[in-house]
Parts: sequence; C-alpha cells; structure tokens
Amino acid sequence: MSRGKKLDLFIGADIDNSWAEVQSPRKSQISDEIIEPSKHFLVFKKEKRRGKTVTLVGEFNLPKLDATATLKTLKKKLGCGGSYKDNWMEFQGELKDKIKELLKQEGFRFKK
Repeated sequence: MSRGKKLDLFIGADIDNSWAEVQSPRKSQISDEIIEPSKHFLVFKKEKRRGKTVTLVGEFNLPKLDATATLKTLKKKLGCGGSYKDNWMEFQGELKDKIKELLKQEGFRFKK
C-alpha cells in the first residue's frame, strides 16, 4: 500500500429498511393460571454457570409481584443472590435443603 492511496474496504453488509425481529421459541410455556401455594409441585435443578453452582426452583404459577416478594424474603433468609426468570427462581449456590425447608413453611409442596 502506497502512502497516497486511501484504503477502501467493503464488508458486505447490506442495510436497508427491512429489519426483522428474531423470534426464538421458549424452552417452556408460561402459564397465566394462578395456583395457590399448596397446589404447587416444585422441582429442583442444579446447574453450573461460569464454574459456580446455581440452584433452580420451579415452576411457580404465581403473580409476578407475589413471586418476587417471595424471592426477596428467601434471599434475605438465605443470605444469597438470585433472580426470577420464566417462572423459575434461581439462587446462587447449592442451597437445596435450606430452600426446601423455607418453602415448606410457606405452604409449597415438592415432587419426590
């Protein structure tokens, strides 16, 4: 490349006004039905994310406000972080036994 010439690059992107939203299917269907805590059958899952253990509890059929309030009290009692996504509660760490006891006190049931 000599000094006096400009570098002209063509990347190959063709941008026009036909943008489309990407629709990816959900892993599970979210139900709008609200169930009282005694009729829930919750399941535990354990995953590794970035080398750390995450405990998943679900599937909750509660209004979002009630579920986030329940999550907030559980996080305070357990002293850990967590979130509520797609009707599942995620907790940082391996806390299955402690979570099970606290949710039983709230009236939830579990699958064996």
